[in-house]
Amino acid sequence: MPRTSRLFALLAVLAVSLVPLGAAQAKDNFRVCWSIYAGWMPWSYAESSGIMKKWADKYDISVDLVQINDYIESVNQYTSGNMDGCAITNMDTLTIPAASGVDSTALIVNDYSDGNDGIILKNADSLADIKGRQVNLVQFSVSHYFLARALESVGLSERDINTVNTSDADMVGIYANDDVDAVVTWNPQLQAIDAMPNSNLVYTSHEIPREILDMLVVNTQTLKDNPDFGKAMVGAWYEVMQHIAEGDEDALAAMAEAAGTDVAGYKQQLEATHLYTDPAEAAKLMNSQELLDTMQRIAEFSFKHGLLGPAAPGPDFVGIESPAGVYGNASNVMMRFDPSFTENYAESQ
Repeated sequence: MPRTSRLFALLAVLAVSLVPLGAAQAKDNFRVCWSIYAGWMPWSYAESSGIMKKWADKYDISVDLVQINDYIESVNQYTSGNMDGCAITNMDTLTIPAASGVDSTALIVNDYSDGNDGIILKNADSLADIKGRQVNLVQFSVSHYFLARALESVGLSERDINTVNTSDADMVGIYANDDVDAVVTWNPQLQAIDAMPNSNLVYTSHEIPREILDMLVVNTQTLKDNPDFGKAMVGAWYEVMQHIAEGDEDALAAMAEAAGTDVAGYKQQLEATHLYTDPAEAAKLMNSQELLDTMQRIAEFSFKHGLLGPAAPGPDFVGIESPAGVYGNASNVMMRFDPSFTENYAESQ
């Protein structure tokens, strides 16, 4: 799923160092970026349908939803301060902006991958057959974490395979190459590769529910200074969720077209996506100890792979705060889960 090479993370750190601390302030114009992924296509519809404008107008602000084709580039744009918010996974929020010193808040948990991420092999129909292979994936992204979890399930580790860093934009094209026989990716690329000859989907994120989270992350100081920004984003999101929950074919068709597929194909992707159409359900997860435990597991993986930066002495270097408590350094909280905006929206309905 969308979602980083160490080089990109280090470049983000350098970019952040150029942004003056405390620069956030009250304002009325905001930019939020997103990239192509089944669970984030509602942002496309929020823009094209006028729903985002309606909610922004309600609070006398403007919000520009910016589509960026390369997921990692979108995260870097947010981390460098060019965007006020971004559609990011939970792991990449920790390892890029938070690890770079950008205090970031998960404003909305949009969904979790429930089959949208997967491992495909050639000439094999068992995950155990991945042993000894080169595996193409977006290295050090959430796909890498997903691969590590999959390997554990069959008694293997990363020592048993070799990873090859591959852009999500190139994944479909390279699968036809004779020297590529294992890929880890997310939809819509996963769906496209699975339809190709000699492809076997051997493991999906359905096996690890509520671990790969797709979120809307915003700058914490910006949110603090501009709470109406948070209210507008949450309101727009859940209005689109209502369209999806009601099976609005026109809305689904618009999202499918923006994703480069048809309605049937998009519905297939949604079947592997647990969208939080009910704000109360999303708030429950954000309040849970389970979420904090998942983030600890991700932090440990990230530290093991050097993704928390050269200064990190351990996996608890970056503090992660939720209503359930704080994992890591309470004096260095750079990643937060704030369910209050979602809860307030649910109560208002």
